[in-house]
Amino acid sequence: MNQIKTMLLLTALTLLFIWFGNLVGGQVGMIYALVIAGLMNFVAYFFSDKIVLAMYRAREVSEWEAPELHDIVDRLAKRAGIPKPRVYIIPTETPNAFATGRNPNHAAVAVTEGILRLLSREELEGVIAHELAHIKHRDTLIMTVAATIAGAIAVLADFARWFLWFGAFGRDDREGNANPLALVAIVVAIIVLPIAAILIQLAISRAREFLADEGGAYISGKPLALASALAKLEKTVSFVPMADANPATAHLFIVNPFGGGQGFGSWFVNLFRTHPPTEERIARLQALALRVR
Repeated sequence: MNQIKTMLLLTALTLLFIWFGNLVGGQVGMIYALVIAGLMNFVAYFFSDKIVLAMYRAREVSEWEAPELHDIVDRLAKRAGIPKPRVYIIPTETPNAFATGRNPNHAAVAVTEGILRLLSREELEGVIAHELAHIKHRDTLIMTVAATIAGAIAVLADFARWFLWFGAFGRDDREGNANPLALVAIVVAIIVLPIAAILIQLAISRAREFLADEGGAYISGKPLALASALAKLEKTVSFVPMADANPATAHLFIVNPFGGGQGFGSWFVNLFRTHPPTEERIARLQALALRVR
């Protein structure tokens, strides 16, 4: 269902871009916006691992430095059917983890010092399996596609603002007078559509988290261990948030590094989450435990 949801959301994002592109600049405007957004995300896609690992001062560790961690990653990568990713440790007490890399052959798993101290081996296995599921599902590529389309919509909105400023919109072709209804429609679109694109992008991120939870549960065979890890992580991060975390990379982590993932909240609050509510993730994993052996 989460795969289907991702496809539907990406389709909705694409249709939104096509409609807005035709409204603002026709096919030529759409192509320009897509090229600009594509270039903006090209570097992020091919160098995402180096960028984000450097951002968090992650250090690659050898097998002799972290033998237990390497053993977990190696064994679970084999179960997942992917090459063993490089292993990094982030120097912070905030417990968290993320995976990055453009494909399974160029991937890395990073865990914080705090998570190594907080979790039991089984719980850590659940977390690593979750991150390996992200790699297996090529979530970096999916989120880059979503970011590119959402970015193209933002570029189109910028174009539209400039066109409005110079009076290129809202003219009646026969009389050359401003059309108030057309102006209002364009102004509303400029404000609403970029926000809608961001909301769809966040919804895709949440769907991929659910899918990684499920995939990780099957890889490790221990959905309850992952559920236990999520509960511990959410509780601890709420007291010890990652002070130097970048909001643009928050979706990469297994739980929001700023905290605030507990509780279902209102439907409006949930729209702006990078991650699903942790309680809902735990409930799904507990239900999944009845089927995973």
